[in-house]
Amino acid sequence: MIVLSCKDICKSYGIRDVLKKVTFSINEGDKVGIIGANGEGKSTLFKIICKELSQDSGEIFIDKNKTLGYLSQNLNLDTDKNIYEETLSVFDELINIENKLSTLEIKMNEPYDESKAEYHEKLIKDYTTLQDIYSHKGGYVYKGEISRVLKGLGFTENDFYKDINTLSGGQKTRVALCKLLLRKPDILLLDEPTNHLDLEAIAWLEEYMKTYKGTVLVISHDRFFLDSVTNNTFEVINGEVECYNVPYTKFIELRKKNYEAKLKAYNLQQAEIKRQEAIIEKFRSFNREKSIRAAESREKALDKMERIDAPTHEKEGSKIKFEASIKSGYDVLHIEKMSKAYGDKVLFKNLNMDLKRGEKIALIGENGRGKTTLFKIIMDVVEADTGVKVLGTNVNVGYYDQEQSDLDLNKTILDEVWDAFPNMTTTKLRNALASFLFTGDDVFKVINTLSGGEKCRINLLKLMLSKSNLLLMDEPTNHLDIISREALEDAILEYDGTLMIISHDRYFLNKVIGRILELNEDGVTEYLGNYNYYQEKKLNPSRFEDYEEIANGKTKTQIKEDKKKKREAEKEAKSMQLKLKNIEKTIAEKEDQLVKLQEDLCLEEIYSNPTESQRVNNEIKDLEEEIANLYEEWENMV
Repeated sequence: MIVLSCKDICKSYGIRDVLKKVTFSINEGDKVGIIGANGEGKSTLFKIICKELSQDSGEIFIDKNKTLGYLSQNLNLDTDKNIYEETLSVFDELINIENKLSTLEIKMNEPYDESKAEYHEKLIKDYTTLQDIYSHKGGYVYKGEISRVLKGLGFTENDFYKDINTLSGGQKTRVALCKLLLRKPDILLLDEPTNHLDLEAIAWLEEYMKTYKGTVLVISHDRFFLDSVTNNTFEVINGEVECYNVPYTKFIELRKKNYEAKLKAYNLQQAEIKRQEAIIEKFRSFNREKSIRAAESREKALDKMERIDAPTHEKEGSKIKFEASIKSGYDVLHIEKMSKAYGDKVLFKNLNMDLKRGEKIALIGENGRGKTTLFKIIMDVVEADTGVKVLGTNVNVGYYDQEQSDLDLNKTILDEVWDAFPNMTTTKLRNALASFLFTGDDVFKVINTLSGGEKCRINLLKLMLSKSNLLLMDEPTNHLDIISREALEDAILEYDGTLMIISHDRYFLNKVIGRILELNEDGVTEYLGNYNYYQEKKLNPSRFEDYEEIANGKTKTQIKEDKKKKREAEKEAKSMQLKLKNIEKTIAEKEDQLVKLQEDLCLEEIYSNPTESQRVNNEIKDLEEEIANLYEEWENMV
């Protein structure tokens, strides 16, 4: 059943057509990935669907029985509340019912007065009705659901009571996302939902979205997320939308085949048109009545031919190429027994690591763990509390700052780059800017007027021009569209220097990274592979261990002893994991039973029979208490 459709939607800003006759339909339960280069109109399309913007022409159909939820840039959070209070506001209706039930309970406990029999009967009837509504709307489980979603999105119980006005922009976005998920709209629109999440929270959101019962439209440049969650891919390109009923990776294959097929058909038709035009020209050159009539006949046939448009190709990405001006020594970076804390908050301690020439490693870990701080320590911007940091011979460090704090907002693009590299000629500078898609008068734009993606491209250009042999890159893909991410990946793969990168882009980590360091309070845990390898090791710690330990120079006896210790820890972890899985399975089964009982209450043979109605209500109440207890047990284990 179609729940959302757009027909011939057009939207222009001045002379620029952002959307041109956009037409598509989405069925109930579909999970659609919306992709396309930055500035192609993806967010504009969402705002039109949500009526935050009006289209110039065209029609939108949304099933009137469906609710719609959109995570917009206007977060509408109450800054006078803390995180838990703000998320609790989603359930204001249930809280009002709780208050009414409490009031009715007080009145029902009053001494029975036979002269007010009707009054007492009405109290009981009102209480039963309210209790049914409360139960049906999830009154007995909503607090456990709030806790589950907040923790899933990366908040700890200590965070629950932080005031909204003390949060960062990313944290506020996570609170808004939490509220949206708790509302459970029938049609859910998400614009870059993974931007402010760490890897663990992204993985949780993926699992949540896989089982989400509604319809989902998600704008994302996170290809791993798209493959995991979506079953349809809509590409916004040159103001139009092309629809594919497959996830992202399969879409790439299909798009390539479709483009080749369209290009072949277009070229064949163009060849045929040229052939017919040559024949017409030849007939006309004979200058005879019969040949002129033949030429006119062919001209009419040519005019009636349905012309095939040249196929639209994806936009070209930036031309990124990293080169090192000099070769560093083999030992690039050595860190020993390093620690850093801010007051009582320990970021990390006893941190040891080595980086060798040519390595491409990723630094991952929960948000707020100190990954960016570690980069700043390496750059001598921040001092470590303890420990040693040694850069190797001829090491020249280049740093990409995710906050773009090294850009002067009052300068033009041209001046920003030229001031950093004053020895460049005008021609070389303009060519470099053009390779990063800054052409013509674009170079005179002031930095503070640029989008996040444009600022990102300027910093990448400056990093490229620095010709450093050690690149420290902090979330370089955050504001990049898929085309630019692929260009960056290719540039890193060709780079002969050393790379250390902080990134939550798992597709990126799979493609370019050879070693992962997970930062935690007690230092780093090393994983000798890409992101898929890291995932496998997290799920099955003993996998690949012989390879890793022999690579680290351990003896067979040491390996045996370590294996024994790991087996014991693994056994305990598996037991806990199994218990957690069983609890989650039981919760799902109990919630299904609850839905069935709530549906039974709507049956005439039950609600018209007071005895049966009471029995079902009692079963519902018992079941809801069981579910609440299970949620509490689950919370204590995660």
